[in-house]
Amino acid sequence: MAICQESLEKVEAFKDLTPIQLSLAGNLCEEGFFQQEERLFTEGDEATHLWLVVDGNVDLRFELPDRRPTTTEQTVSSVKVKYQNPVAKVLGWSCFVPPHKMRLSAFCVSRTCRVIRIPKEELLHLFEKFPLAGYRFMSYMITVVGYRFQQFQDAMAKMMGDSMINGW
Repeated sequence: MAICQESLEKVEAFKDLTPIQLSLAGNLCEEGFFQQEERLFTEGDEATHLWLVVDGNVDLRFELPDRRPTTTEQTVSSVKVKYQNPVAKVLGWSCFVPPHKMRLSAFCVSRTCRVIRIPKEELLHLFEKFPLAGYRFMSYMITVVGYRFQQFQDAMAKMMGDSMINGW
């Protein structure tokens, strides 16, 4: 779990945790590895974990209703983390927001991706014990949600513009 704790130390959302709190959070981590074009999670899945990209590139994409395979054209946001200069990035904020479903699908788009998953319920129990840390964490998560919403609006505007131009 020491590797997980080291990774958490580099995540903005966890920066205000004490060493003891980081250690406790580190004990909750599950590490995973994905290959290029593998799906980490699917839009509509139950959102039960917070995800952290530790190394690699992940695209967040919306799925078309007819369930055709997704392409990079459906990418709303990209998360890029280089192992040489790692600053892990947060995914899966939907686990904290009803109806607790993933809003987008995530795909590994680099050769490999290393991720950490943290069960939401266990993380919330930790923050019940340390409310100030939980408050700071959730304050950061609001920033993430706002940023992703802006990215989604930009992607939708681009898509609508492309549709208008190509429809002529």
